[in-house]
Amino acid sequence: MVTVDLASTGRYRRIAVIGGGPAGLMAAEVLSNAGLHVEVFDAMPSVARKFLLAGRGGLNLTHSEAPDIFVSRYGTRRAEVGLWLDEFGPQQLRDWAHALGIATFVGSSGRVFPHEMKAAPLLRAWLHRLRAAGVMFHARHRWLGWEGDGALRFATPSGATKVGADATVLALGGGSWARLGSDGAWVALLAARGVTVQSLRAANCGFNAAWSDHLRQRFAGTPVKNVSAAFTAADGSVVKQQGEFLITEHGVEGNLIYALSALLRDAIELTGSATLTIDLAPGRGLQRLAQDLALPRGRDSLANHLRRRTGITGVKAALLHEFATPEDLAAPERLAALIKSLPLRLESPRPLDEAISSAGGVDFAARDENLMLPALPGIFCAGEMLTWYTERTTCRVSQFPTYKRLPRSSSAV
Repeated sequence: MVTVDLASTGRYRRIAVIGGGPAGLMAAEVLSNAGLHVEVFDAMPSVARKFLLAGRGGLNLTHSEAPDIFVSRYGTRRAEVGLWLDEFGPQQLRDWAHALGIATFVGSSGRVFPHEMKAAPLLRAWLHRLRAAGVMFHARHRWLGWEGDGALRFATPSGATKVGADATVLALGGGSWARLGSDGAWVALLAARGVTVQSLRAANCGFNAAWSDHLRQRFAGTPVKNVSAAFTAADGSVVKQQGEFLITEHGVEGNLIYALSALLRDAIELTGSATLTIDLAPGRGLQRLAQDLALPRGRDSLANHLRRRTGITGVKAALLHEFATPEDLAAPERLAALIKSLPLRLESPRPLDEAISSAGGVDFAARDENLMLPALPGIFCAGEMLTWYTERTTCRVSQFPTYKRLPRSSSAV
């Protein structure tokens, strides 16, 4: 076994950051800027693999909504997370990206993207700056826990390695997309040391629905655009979301679904299913729809009548037929009501490994105000490992604690 003692290899105190995703890289940057020697260890051949994959379809960095609305997205943890966002929120994130030479813009949805709509240029600039600041990177180092003397134990291609450090930041992600590094293996390691960890569950995920063979075979992979959805939560409140979603072979996914996924998941866990009400024509009133559908069809087929009078075609028409009875199709008032309130029953979330992110993780009460684990002094946690992440509806870099709250001086570590 090779032994490396970070505390004896250079200036100031030594910090090990385990996990090279956005949370780990941000922690490394802030700690390095504070004058500490930082080394990043990652199990994969290169860092930030999930970050790069997320950026293939356009990297959503943050959102331009008002600060009070933004922080409300964290639900029951908004007070605590709000303190972090006061130090490093959406605008500070944009400023940070600009300092890397990455210009950003606000899309029509209010979301913020880099102008190039890609993650790779940002990551290249970020890693260049980190290396220039002295941050060291160790790829293919899978963390296995601790040795008896408290040193960190890693599996590497050349065998087991033991690393000593003055403090450790764990930024190991959740349990989704295991092939990119977030496999949740850390759960058992922390639980064995007395850290309270909530079970990892799918978040920002798709859901299973019992489609007919026709809908599945004909429309899987088709987006359903310009719709709105409503869901009645357990407390009776109604949550609404407008946008689009995707029909999949197994059910539904997409931004509209992800925005409501935590509520839908919790409802399914409580009652066994969740019914999402879809408005296929959000720009049309119920009464006007019923009047238009009541107009004589003449020789038009029902499909042509729907197209001419309501604009419902393609996948929307298929969804309508999926849930409508013959009686619904024959009565304009009932058909209009179904267009405005289509009951989409969801049976279960898709598997955790398919989710964009995961809920659960290190219990919020298991860390102190500096994100240290009192059960393991000198061990800090960041990002998706923490249960605060479960309150969010979308994945943004600015969501990850940035360690501006960590001790800055070597004497405080």
